[in-house]
Amino acid sequence: MTLHVPTNAPVLMKNVYQKIFPQVKIELNYWRKRAEQIPNKELRTQALASIQTKKFHCQGGSVYSVLSGGQWEKSIRFIVAYQTISDYLDNLCDRSTSLDPTDFRMLHQSMEDALSPENKAKNYYQYREEQDDGEYLVNLVQTCQAVLREIDDYTDFQNHMIQLESLYSDLQVHKHVTHHERIPRLEKWFQEHQQKWPMLSWYEFSACTGSTLGIFCMVSYGLNNKMTTKLADNIFESYFPFLQGLHIMLDYFIDQQEDKEEGDLNFCNYYQNEDELEKRLLYFVEQTNKQVQTLPERGFHEMIQHGLVGLYLADPKVRKMRQFQPTVKRLLKASGRKSQFFHWNIKMYNRLAGRY
Repeated sequence: MTLHVPTNAPVLMKNVYQKIFPQVKIELNYWRKRAEQIPNKELRTQALASIQTKKFHCQGGSVYSVLSGGQWEKSIRFIVAYQTISDYLDNLCDRSTSLDPTDFRMLHQSMEDALSPENKAKNYYQYREEQDDGEYLVNLVQTCQAVLREIDDYTDFQNHMIQLESLYSDLQVHKHVTHHERIPRLEKWFQEHQQKWPMLSWYEFSACTGSTLGIFCMVSYGLNNKMTTKLADNIFESYFPFLQGLHIMLDYFIDQQEDKEEGDLNFCNYYQNEDELEKRLLYFVEQTNKQVQTLPERGFHEMIQHGLVGLYLADPKVRKMRQFQPTVKRLLKASGRKSQFFHWNIKMYNRLAGRY
């Protein structure tokens, strides 16, 4: 079952900069050109904005392609297409013209179809005014389906993928409706799942559902013919809730000021105080570290955890979060030397890219 996967941070980073990021750029350039051709102005604007402002989601997710061995380019093709659907729909629900949960549900049917090669594409814009995207969303769905058709035993773990997608789509529907309905819907939704994950609050559970990392992990193993039902169970339990939760909680942590200015929902705002927020982030770090010990290629999954902490806390936004600097230091310390290596490395990359 063992793969030849880099578990040495400098080796992994070299692979990322020399192979993975350039391939991500090729895929994103393709989808950017497609987005530029979208006839409807509003859909075109949101598609281009999602690629421009959220490309780091594709870059980060594509690190999982190392689990695909010789199929790494196909893995990146899937990850970029699937993440681009996610980011585009997030913009359509968050920044566009609709607050209709029926519309949001239909849009996110595309994410289930992308994981279901047997499904035919649909009119995902059925319940909104804007319609003509020049087949952009359908082509993204079909690209994902084409990659998944090349996995011989895909049906062995498809249900696990759909379960993660279903949780993700539920979150997107509930959190984007009209403001006064959001919290009651999210709290009621959590009550349906609370018995299984009693260690979480409703806002932590919501955060855990908002990550696509478990899906990228399963697809990448699958392309290398390494997936089994047992491994799918193991990945699901290891990634959900804690690693996925750590991923999204860090995302919300660095976006607190931005979301306040935009009036957006931020799950970090529901802790009683900054001390409780720090305590729970450290809890997610500890639990993630414990859970990934059960996975094959344990060193790689540990590096994902370390990389998430290093990546998010190296974001230029963090420099402005003066009251949280002690929290940032304690999170880096708790996550260990590899997180500190990634943190330093990514800060240097950001400086060279002119982001500081």
